[in-house]
Amino acid sequence: MKKIFAIVLALAIFSSASFAQAPKKQPAKEKKEAATTSAKHVKKDGTADMRYKENKEKKEVAGPKKKDGTPDMRYKANKPASSKPKKG
Repeated sequence: MKKIFAIVLALAIFSSASFAQAPKKQPAKEKKEAATTSAKHVKKDGTADMRYKENKEKKEVAGPKKKDGTPDMRYKANKPASSKPKKG
């Protein structure tokens, strides 16, 4: 009886494995164009690899900076444009 049960169980496992679906391939996503064509380090899809310093865009501020080089937020020129409407 144990042998018959083992054989039936083995057949059930193997038959269920044969019905398993093959993984579907994802459609290729459109490749993004690189932000700069002069980037030395690019990813496989052609976009700039942001892990490298030369690919990062540095933001310049109009107003004064602190000693460590960050913008001094006490000045209006360094503050972001407010989204709040002015009261009048």
